[in-house]
Amino acid sequence: MTDTLPTGLGPDELEELDDILDDLRTREEEIPQWEFCDGFLTALACSRRPIPPAEWLPMLVGDGAALDAVPEALPAFASAAQQARFLELWERRWTEVVAQLDAPVESLDDERAFAPEAMDMRGAVASLPEAERAGVDGQDVPSFGQIWALGFMFAVENWPEDWAAPRDKDAARWLDDALDSIVALTEDDTGRPEVSMYAEDGPPSTSQERVEAFGEAIWAVYDLRQLWKSLGPRVETVRKAPEPGRNDPCPCGSGKKYKKCHGA
Repeated sequence: MTDTLPTGLGPDELEELDDILDDLRTREEEIPQWEFCDGFLTALACSRRPIPPAEWLPMLVGDGAALDAVPEALPAFASAAQQARFLELWERRWTEVVAQLDAPVESLDDERAFAPEAMDMRGAVASLPEAERAGVDGQDVPSFGQIWALGFMFAVENWPEDWAAPRDKDAARWLDDALDSIVALTEDDTGRPEVSMYAEDGPPSTSQERVEAFGEAIWAVYDLRQLWKSLGPRVETVRKAPEPGRNDPCPCGSGKKYKKCHGA
């Protein structure tokens, strides 16, 4: 029997998210694409520490300064209602990603498997009519999954303490290998185009090596989620203040020597 996963975002809701981000860009230039946001969200789902919205929302669509609490509306949002809707859709996607990463899958063909919101922009451009495609020629078009991976690593780089290597050498190696698989996607796909990730019958736009690297990155996300779940939140070292010498004044302020007061 197949476990039922939470209902994810449909095409209309993904389009709504794109529209919200487009509108935010009219007030703040450096608002990322949804693909970048999805990579960022996935990294937060894998983080060792639960990172609250008051930390991640300003980092994604604000000035980067962590807040004590999420305000009614950050400056990038047109209204409190728009921000609330963005967070509602974000939470829907978050719940879906977490459920996918926690589902016991053995193949990425499993309908429960994690599916990043990665785009084949080169495939989309290659599928355009020739007249429209001419207007894009010469522009730097990202490789398949590249923007998604950049969003993931943006979160990793902005919370370095939460992604610091654990002391256990095997766990540290596990972390490095997994992150290396995602970093590989941030690089350009320079291989020979053989497949289209945009459409089954679309013109070739992505190398076979890139397709395999994308699969490895997905498994790496599973590894990262499992690694931090198994280790738990980082435990801060408690440092005990040095104890005064027996003949030193007692720190309680009594005027007596420590050995005659609290050290007795």
